[in-house]
Amino acid sequence: MTLDYLIIGAGPAGLQLAALLERDGRDHLVLEAGPGPGTFFATYPRHRQLISINKVWTGSDDPEFNLRADWNSLLTDDQALLFRHYSRRYFPHADDLVRYLADFARGLRIRYDTRVTRIARDGELFTVDVAGGDPLAARRVVVATGVSQLHVPPIAGADLAERYDTVSVDPDDFTNQRVLIVGKGNSAFETADALVETAAVIHVAGPHSIKLAWQSHYVGHLRAVNNNFLDTYQLKSQNAVLDGTIERIARRDDGGYRIDFRYARSVEAIRQIDYDRVILCTGFRFDASIFDPSARPSLVIDDRFPEQTPAYESVDVPGLYFAGTLTQQRDFKRSTSGFIHGFRYGTRALHRILNARHHDVPWPSAPLDATPEAITDAIIARINRTSALWQQFAVLGDVVTVDGGTARYHEEVPVAYLSDGGLGPDPFAFVVTLEYGPDHDQVDPFDVTIPRIAENDAEHAHDASYLHPVVRVHRGGRVVATHHLAENLENHWNLPAVHQQPLVHFVKGVLSDAD
Repeated sequence: MTLDYLIIGAGPAGLQLAALLERDGRDHLVLEAGPGPGTFFATYPRHRQLISINKVWTGSDDPEFNLRADWNSLLTDDQALLFRHYSRRYFPHADDLVRYLADFARGLRIRYDTRVTRIARDGELFTVDVAGGDPLAARRVVVATGVSQLHVPPIAGADLAERYDTVSVDPDDFTNQRVLIVGKGNSAFETADALVETAAVIHVAGPHSIKLAWQSHYVGHLRAVNNNFLDTYQLKSQNAVLDGTIERIARRDDGGYRIDFRYARSVEAIRQIDYDRVILCTGFRFDASIFDPSARPSLVIDDRFPEQTPAYESVDVPGLYFAGTLTQQRDFKRSTSGFIHGFRYGTRALHRILNARHHDVPWPSAPLDATPEAITDAIIARINRTSALWQQFAVLGDVVTVDGGTARYHEEVPVAYLSDGGLGPDPFAFVVTLEYGPDHDQVDPFDVTIPRIAENDAEHAHDASYLHPVVRVHRGGRVVATHHLAENLENHWNLPAVHQQPLVHFVKGVLSDAD
């Protein structure tokens, strides 16, 4: 028996895709190495507080709008399967997400305790070997395993250090000790925060500057919920952030560790510093060990992610697709494909791509009158409630195609997929995205001495720094016109004189030029 789709991994992305395939009656199966869905979240984050927000009360009863503040729910028509029914905490406990995923998985075609040991490709088919079972054959494989392996930096002696995935999470195990944490991301600061009350000294070290999510707007950068440690450093509590490179980790005769450290911001000799404990908290990477050479995808970003086309397909292994956090290769540290609230929409886009490619089902669309007023009304209605464009800023866009006197509205199309001919060669289209300004992360948003454009300033909307709608006209394979809608404090882009009328005028001009 040959499956149409074999999904590897029953995490959030695997479950999201399986639910969509099940709804459509597609031939598929999910293989999961663990005993249940969401195995990653049964362990991570190690201190069990998620950084994905869960804002239960928004003042709105629009389920689409409410997903803007719900970063944990998967996409479903079953309102009982919203994460708000599993926790009311703004930053929920990871166990609540595991419980949610278990309920979401009920009724889906999943084979648990089935570890994939090898994926090979022969002609048009994949062969997938599993531990203790017969091989499976599939026309297409979707890898949704996430980044499951700890990324170990090239530091001499790194093998001597403890690791984020296995280190004790009991603060009492670090009482009165000197601790070095290698890394400057959320896992590093999550670990540091947990040890503040017991460790004598904590140093957090890495070669790059700390990037704060509230400034960069990338939710994978250091979140405020994890950065209490910075207070203990700047307010002189025996803790510090070290900017520089760890050249070597060596074990001392007394059982502790000595590191050679090269500072990044000063010219001085290598500093030797002693610690009782050294912990690697340096992020995760994709495990490509299961791939036979016949199906091994190219890797990028320090070999941490598989390289993908705009259709989430391997660039060099046809039929091998990726879903979930692995798709952040396409927008690495720029948008939200690495997180549930982003990749749930990317996974739905993948499902639509698979439908178009293999089942002759075109991208869902609705007809519109090809008039400036009708096109503007449709755009304004969507941007004021869409969660997909809000979460996947600059990655997903709504596309209004115009062909003669006919227009069609396509929702949530990956912009790169459109540019790659996904909706046909060189369509005449209005592409609507939500985006930050080009220099949005270069200034302190709380510095009142830095001027900014006024709210609802249509004339200077193109200078906006904060999230706002952008409408681009694609024609003949290139962008021929761009219109920005003015910032609004509460993201209400529907003021007649500020948003509606300027957009009507823009669309009218474009349509007139096309005649």
